[in-house]
Parts: sequence; C-alpha cells; structure tokens
Amino acid sequence: MNGFGSADRRAGSAVAWGCLWSEGAWLAWLVRVVWLAEQMVKRVRVRAPELVGRGGWVNTGGRELSLAALRGRIVIVDFWTSGCINCLHALDELRGLEERHRDTVVIVGVHSPKFAHEAEHEAVVDAAGRYAVGHPVLDDPELVTWKQYAVSAWPTLSVIDPEGYVVAQLVGEGHARAIEELVVELEAEHTAKGTLRRGDAPYAAPEPEPAALRFPGKVLRLPSGTFLVSDTARHQLVELAQDGESVVRRVGSGQRGFADGPAEDALFAEPQGLALLSDGSVVVADTVNHALRRYDTATGEVTTLAGTGRQWRRDDPTSGPARDVPLSSPWDVAWWNDRVWIAMAGVHQLWAYDPQDATVTVTAGTGNEGLVDGPGSEAWFAQPSGLAATEKRLWVADPETSALRWVDPDGTVRTAVGTGLFDFGHRDGPADQALFQHPLGVTALPDGSVAVSDTYNHALRRYDPVTGEVSTLATDLREPSDAVLAADDIVVVESARHRLTRLRLPSEAARPAAAHRTRRATTEVAPSTLHLEVAFTAPAGQKLDTRYGPSTRLEVSATPPELLRAGQGMGTDLSRLLELDPAVPEGVLHVSATAASCDDDPDIPYPACRVHQQDWQVPLRLIDGATDRLLFALTAPDAA
Repeated sequence: MNGFGSADRRAGSAVAWGCLWSEGAWLAWLVRVVWLAEQMVKRVRVRAPELVGRGGWVNTGGRELSLAALRGRIVIVDFWTSGCINCLHALDELRGLEERHRDTVVIVGVHSPKFAHEAEHEAVVDAAGRYAVGHPVLDDPELVTWKQYAVSAWPTLSVIDPEGYVVAQLVGEGHARAIEELVVELEAEHTAKGTLRRGDAPYAAPEPEPAALRFPGKVLRLPSGTFLVSDTARHQLVELAQDGESVVRRVGSGQRGFADGPAEDALFAEPQGLALLSDGSVVVADTVNHALRRYDTATGEVTTLAGTGRQWRRDDPTSGPARDVPLSSPWDVAWWNDRVWIAMAGVHQLWAYDPQDATVTVTAGTGNEGLVDGPGSEAWFAQPSGLAATEKRLWVADPETSALRWVDPDGTVRTAVGTGLFDFGHRDGPADQALFQHPLGVTALPDGSVAVSDTYNHALRRYDPVTGEVSTLATDLREPSDAVLAADDIVVVESARHRLTRLRLPSEAARPAAAHRTRRATTEVAPSTLHLEVAFTAPAGQKLDTRYGPSTRLEVSATPPELLRAGQGMGTDLSRLLELDPAVPEGVLHVSATAASCDDDPDIPYPACRVHQQDWQVPLRLIDGATDRLLFALTAPDAA
C-alpha cells in the first residue's frame, strides 16, 4: 500500500496513495530518494512533533509515552497499518536493526488506518500480536500524528536523533540498510557530543493467550477428515481432529526461521495458505520466508519447493527454476490446471509452480496495485490473499480493493464484486452494488456459488454467479480469514478469536447444483396463448428481498425454439404470457425461476439471505380444447 498515486480511480487513488509502481511512479520515487539522501547529508534539523493519538498506546503495559521521555535515544517512527503488505515487509526488515541496536534505538509504530476496521483499538492490539511487533505502538485512528509528520503513504519511516530532531523520512519498504547506516552515524556523533543515552526499550510484552491456535490463517480438510491449520503467529502447522478443537499433531518447532527437516525440527515464518496435492502431501505458503514448502503428511518431513528465503526485488527474475527465484509474501495456494497457483500478495500478482519441471512463473498481474481486468498480462491486483479453484474458474480474494475476482482457463481476469482501492463497506445485493471490506479468503461451494471470508466486516458472505447477488451468511466472526467445507457445514477460521467455528450452510448452497431440475409427464395445452405462473412462498421468518429492486427472475425457452412465438427470454415477473405456434405440435418448455428472501426483522442489521432456484422441463403437446394455464411452485425450505 506504499507508493504513489494514479489518475485512474479504478486502478488507484490520487488522494490516499496506494502501491502503484508505474514508470512515472518509479521516477517520482527515485527523485524523492535522491532528495532524501541530500537532506540526510545536509542534516536538516526539524523538531519532531509529539506523538499523539486518541486510541492510546499498545505494548507499553498501559504507560503513555512521549518524545521528551525518549530524548537521548534514536527514535524510528514507523507509520503503518495492519492490512498493508508493504508495511508488514517494513516490520520484518526492521527486526534485525531493532535487535542489533536495542540499547540505542527505540522503534515506535504509529498505526494509521485505511479501513474502518483498522481504526478499532482492538484491531490494533490484535495486529501487534499477530505480527509479533516488539516495540510500542501508538493507535492513531484519526491520523493526528500522521498529519503532523506530513505523511502521505504507507509505510513511512521517520528517524529522530537523540536531540529530538527529524533527520530523515523515507517512504516505502527496502530502507532498513540505509537507516542502519544512519543509526551508526548518529550513535558515533551523539556519543561524542554526550547526547546519546543507552538503555532498555520501553516495551512491555502482552500476556500470551492459552489457546491451541494463535492467529490462525488458513485451513485445509485432509482426506482423513481432520483439519490442517496454519497456526500463523506460532510459525507452525496444526492438525486438529474432526471436532476442530483437539490437537492431533504440530508441525514445526514453533520458532520463527527457515529450515527443512522432520516435523519437530522444521522452521516456518508466519505460514498461511495450504493446498493438497494428488500424492497426499500439502503445499504450504510460507509467507514471511517468501517460500513454498512441502509437508509430507505420511512422514512429517518438510522440504522446500520454491523460493530462496529472500524477498523478490525488482531486478530479480519472475520465472525459472523454483529454488532459484525469490518469491514475495505468498499468501495462499491452490491446485488448478495441473499447477500450484500462488497468491503473491507482496507483488500484487498470481504466480504458478509447476511440479513437473520444478519451475515458477508469473501467470497474471503486472505488479501494479489496483483493480484492472483483462488478459492476465495486463491485469492489476491488490494484494491477492485467497484462492479457491473450480473446474472453470480460479476465484481470488483481492483484499486491498475489497474485491472478489476470478481467472478464466484462458488466463483472463474478471471482477465479480469490487470497484477500487478505496471503495469498501458491508452491503448485500446485486454484485455491482455490493461491498466487502478487506476479504482474505474465498471458498467454492457445492452449488457453484462462493463463500467469502469478509475479514474486516467480521462476516461470511456469499456470492452467487447465477443470480449475481451477494448475501450475508453469518456475522460476529472475528476477522475470518478462510473457510473449508465439511459435509453440509462450513468451518471458518476465526483468526482473531484463535479458533475454528462450524456453521451450517444454507440448504441451497450445500446442494451439488445451483438448482434442482424437474421433468414432468407430457402436458396437453391449447395451441395459442398459454398463461404461465410460478408461485413462491418465502420460508418462515423471511420475506422477499426487494431492497435493491426485484428479487425474482423467470427465464423461459423451448426445444425446438420455434415452439414459442413470443414470451421467451428472461424477466423479473414470476408470471408470463406465452404465444405457442400451432404449427409445432409438441416440444419441451424450459422454465427456470429464482427468488431471493431475507430475514424479516428490522432489528437485524445484516439479515441472512437465501436464493431459491428451480428448473422445470415440461414436455408439451398442443391439443385444441386443452388447458391454457401452467402453474409451478417454487418451493423453499421451511416454507409454509
């Protein structure tokens, strides 16, 4: 989310800048870096504004901090927000510097939210724990300190010398080496001046929570029926029994690192996505190690499939032998079209690993951050973080644009829901009006629809590609990040509640087809006008959902098509006048009816909605004097 703006709102925004690395952006970045270097040499001394935020402090044991109290220390102020992948990169880059200069440097995070959820104090506390932030964090929901420091992009790093002056301000990631060189100079300079004060950092670690999982990320159901979970904050994989709670096995020592070996010795760093291969092994997106790992479920052995352990940089290759090409924050993986597809969140692209020749390559995305559809080589993504494969589509959760996207078999990228980097919210209805907020996961359902883990809305949503409608399946799920099917249930990763939660799927979503088809015995009808009507009764406690227009749809066609002179096609009324051709003595009438109903309770802010659909194939024989009416009943579960 760092970087520079774009005039194209569909791709990004010039108001609050996103990570849009166009050629012009790179030139602007280069000019700024040169200017910053000059200022660092000149040592322009600007008094650092005080650190102020209505949300208070995190990781200080309840204490308020001030720059005055930190005088004598070198202070690095990191302006970040929890949903920004570049901010997470910067956090990881600063870990080594923070450790090596612990007695002279104090890093202070200033959490500056983009999304509404990120402005909640509990979300800031969770983010600090999720990403093992080992320094104080100021919660600045109203961007007070952000504005005082004239910050315009995430992340931004300000360096303050021991006398309280800002001596450098750098935008984006990749600056840890330059900052450390400056720190060494400042240590020498202020030691000589007697203005450097050494000591411990004002950091108080939070109390650990006694739970089997710690900010889990993704889940996979193994053939045995157990659940494999990426226990992200504990740098492990955890196999849970079919109850979703009892621990069967842990994979990884639990220490952050990068090492292959048996289950008890292997090292991960914030693993996320999981995908099952045909041999029963599991591919793991080892996110902060920028690698793909393979977990052998039979032996427990962990090996590396792709990545070098180093983050991909602009001069690195984007294809080649998998162990030689660096990756960048792979967040999820899915087996599709004979390859492992990778949601490469760190570079806003999709990549693929080919197990036949052990190579990786970019499959979609230019690397620019935004929302642009089209051929894979021209599409823009924004931190893709969730994948779900079906026969004809690879679904993608694209959180920074709060979008649900998909890839066709020919590589074309399309958008189902979402419009841009700064359009988000919680709204059900037609896809062109619906809103998500930073969704991290997507799950294919048996009826062809998909469940979206709408992370920052704390909700599980459903998109039906047949009706084009978005509905809410469940709320009050604390930061759901993934889900997996288990019979007629869906098991959701409640990441910020450190658990799996089992929910019952709506009956229509649990069926293996979007609708059930009914073929009737031959019906004799009059060879002229035919009155067609579909009766629908909503389930108990629900009503037709008319908030965004008609909630019903009727589609009529015939075999042969000549049977119908008029009345064929799609409309929103469940009744229709059909004109039959007497010259066609018999044929089959095809009728498809859909109705959407939602909870009929004004006190429910996000009512649960269901789409009901049924198809009929009706053999007709045209006979003089026969009936001129056809009546069908679109049945709904629990309907009266």
